[in-house]
Amino acid sequence: MNIEKQIQTELAKLDLPDGGTLVSRDMIRALTVDNGAVRFVIEAPSPEIARHMEPLRRAAEGIVGRIPGVTSVSVALTAHGPAPAPKAPPSLKIGGHPKPQEGPTKPSGVARILAIGSGKGGVGKSTVSSNLAVALARQGRRVGLLDADIYGPSQPRMMGVSERPASPDGKTIIPLKAHGVTMMSIGLMLDPNKAVVWRGPMLMGALQQMLGQVEWGELDVLLVDLPPGTGDVQLTLCQRSEVTGAIVVSTPQDVALLDARKALDMFSTLKTPVLGLIENMSVFTCPHCGKDSHIFGHGGVAAEADKLGVPLLAALPIDLETRLAGDSGTPVAATGGPMAEAYDRLADRLVQGGMA
Repeated sequence: MNIEKQIQTELAKLDLPDGGTLVSRDMIRALTVDNGAVRFVIEAPSPEIARHMEPLRRAAEGIVGRIPGVTSVSVALTAHGPAPAPKAPPSLKIGGHPKPQEGPTKPSGVARILAIGSGKGGVGKSTVSSNLAVALARQGRRVGLLDADIYGPSQPRMMGVSERPASPDGKTIIPLKAHGVTMMSIGLMLDPNKAVVWRGPMLMGALQQMLGQVEWGELDVLLVDLPPGTGDVQLTLCQRSEVTGAIVVSTPQDVALLDARKALDMFSTLKTPVLGLIENMSVFTCPHCGKDSHIFGHGGVAAEADKLGVPLLAALPIDLETRLAGDSGTPVAATGGPMAEAYDRLADRLVQGGMA
């Protein structure tokens, strides 16, 4: 018996679930034997049936491979007619009124939630958030970053991501990864050129979605980059989530400190512990002469921290490389150099203090 007849005989032993065999149902196509190398195609009646025939294809490879003289087997699976068009992914609506919940909650698998806030905009809160997230990841922590600045989301640009997160079922949101950080931002879900014109309930619903519907996985800490001020997002986060504590970012100038005090009072009112203050843009060192200039004043945040009895976690200089790195999508904490070391020290302080 030649080898082709042996192959047909062996394949005739493989019964189909709905009766008959591959041979009796005439499903074997393009059988060739070349110096012991066997190739053929199993042609299913329809694409739907073909999707369930992978075990039979593997069985056919195995049974033919045991025939004496066969050195290799390659079996392809195909079907009559075109496959049905793939289903479009379910649409995911962002925003809307929040759903009722019983007391504060925390995403499954997230150990700590740290809110990073400021009394006013322009103090570098988002820059601090992205770089701190990267610095913590560099220390081996499992870190998430939630950009909750609904009206002005900047983390996609700073973290160098732009693709829309997937939603396999129209409910679950798969976050993105960048620089070792799991991240999510409302800016990834909406048209970046369109303004978000939402009232309070829409903001609250969007924040609830990004906390509860995102598959954050196992995280040591989730950093939440809050919008400036003391509005609906801050209120929703602190009342509906189990926030471990808050960090307030300010520049040293008096105007910034006036608003920072309001943010501190807000966290106190909401019974959210303030873990410390960060003085950003603390000093500018001229790259040409090396002289330090205190553009926004000096020591104001340190004095405020001392007055409140909370730690001054870091005094970070104003630095051109930090701005360039953020604009390019690679936070300066990921690049090495003096500013990366400054964020490493801040991250280490939080880790050693059990805050992250």
